[in-house]
Amino acid sequence: MNKVVSRDQTALTIEDAALPVIDVSGLFTGNPDDTATVAAELGQAARTSGFFYMTGHGIPQAMIDDLFAASKAFHERSRSYKMKYWCGFTTHHRGYVPFEENGSDFPKTINFNEAWDMSFEAPADHPDYIAGWRMTGPNVWPDIPGWKETVSTYYDTAFALGLKLLDALALELGVDPADLRQHITCPTSQLRMLRYIENDHPATKEAVGIGAHSDFECFTLLLQGGPGLQVMNADDVWIEAPPIPGTFIVNIGDVFEAWSGGQFKSTQHRVVNTGRERYSFPLFFGLDYHAVIEPLEKFRTPEAMEKYPPMVAGNHLMRMTTNGFRYMADARRAGEFTPDYEIPDENPFKREAKDPARA
Repeated sequence: MNKVVSRDQTALTIEDAALPVIDVSGLFTGNPDDTATVAAELGQAARTSGFFYMTGHGIPQAMIDDLFAASKAFHERSRSYKMKYWCGFTTHHRGYVPFEENGSDFPKTINFNEAWDMSFEAPADHPDYIAGWRMTGPNVWPDIPGWKETVSTYYDTAFALGLKLLDALALELGVDPADLRQHITCPTSQLRMLRYIENDHPATKEAVGIGAHSDFECFTLLLQGGPGLQVMNADDVWIEAPPIPGTFIVNIGDVFEAWSGGQFKSTQHRVVNTGRERYSFPLFFGLDYHAVIEPLEKFRTPEAMEKYPPMVAGNHLMRMTTNGFRYMADARRAGEFTPDYEIPDENPFKREAKDPARA
């Protein structure tokens, strides 16, 4: 399929830029020197491009293959079957997200993807689930034999890897990992099982896989099954980030930029519309809904506190998410969802891309 790519979707190729590839196996040896070495490499990436490829993560390829197969098994079902699990039946965003849910301005801008969204399992009597619209609660599952077990096993394994990365990044910042882990007891950490839909639309800013954005949590662990991802590098120039076998892509999110007083960079990224079917799996490693995000004590300069005023992690997630899903925007207009926080037109962590010729 030949695609037309507009200038506003072009990016430097991987041959044009040195993308960091970090072996994190030293986090699992129990040797403090190994951990410190990895932490220093993570910190360098977090302070510059804000993203890196990760090898030595320890997640078996068989588990990853099973996850891809599970996603394919669901997404190849009929639309009527998938809509039985529509996320709009919930107030904590669980289940199937059809492509027309993506963006409240559909069909003006089309994100050619559909997804299954699940998160950290919280009980049905959790107060945030009872309150509604707080991204916290029990998961829903399709009635496909073995599906829940496959996806849950991957989620738990990737989440444990995220805790290792969190500790290493805390070490690099010179703070006690316990100071960060205290905010992760029942987090809003979401796994999206994305399928990018085959289509014959040109790749433009109106027809995309996913539009440009940063992630709203600590960081994201991404598996991708094909090209299309572009990330903004340290010079704020778009660079292609195709999959490398055996690796994850990790990008820093808004939480770590705020925690570090701006020393770490929340990575802007997007997925261009290649027109081809593509599967990917971002795990957004987040905090408990009510965790307050602000620069950590050692980074609380007047400039940092002005740029990163305190915010509630869950409110930030919801204020950025509400306009990203039509059913949430509709619920807000109907008065079914009445947030007590401001919902801005764009993320305050957004950065503008530069022309690579002028960077």
